[in-house]
Amino acid sequence: MVIVGGTGVSAHRIDEYLQAALLSIDPGRVEIEFDVTPGIALADAVLADIDRNRDGSLSAEEQRAYGRLVLSALELEIDGTRVPLQPGSVSFPEAGAVRRGEGTVRLQSSAMLPRLSDGVHQLRFRNRHHPARSVYLANALAPRSHRIVITAQRRDADQTELAVEYILRAAPAGSTVAWLLGSLAGVTVLSALLLRRRNGYH
Repeated sequence: MVIVGGTGVSAHRIDEYLQAALLSIDPGRVEIEFDVTPGIALADAVLADIDRNRDGSLSAEEQRAYGRLVLSALELEIDGTRVPLQPGSVSFPEAGAVRRGEGTVRLQSSAMLPRLSDGVHQLRFRNRHHPARSVYLANALAPRSHRIVITAQRRDADQTELAVEYILRAAPAGSTVAWLLGSLAGVTVLSALLLRRRNGYH
């Protein structure tokens, strides 16, 4: 998928902790794909943080705990109001790949947006995870919904914050009509069932 307003990615150095966030914005939902790739010099320290019982393997619970740790450092706001992030899937590479600087931990999360009026809105993403020796990237993906039009992306100097300005266009009139017809059909069916049940009792 094409990234809107993407920035160049510098070479991943062995002493850097690369964090890349991709945001996908829909009218009522935001999905975040968050990738973490430690350089070779940091690999053992990162693995030690995840492998809490020091048994040399990353259990499912240790992976989930690390996912919760990362998620706790991320913030999302819509028009100045914070919205909670919900955890999704967590994908871990083999420890050997991490030690070679090639392993990427991939986390999925999402947030439900409140009902928004048509017009201009601003989504703000903040990343406070592992500030020491980290390199941050943040971008919004090209919207899947024709109702979303991204007009600007603004980042701070180190890309720990990303502000996405976008326009929410009105839903097509046909979708409202379809919803009304569907609701009417549902009420008609429910009424028929209730009437049939009542007649059955007589």
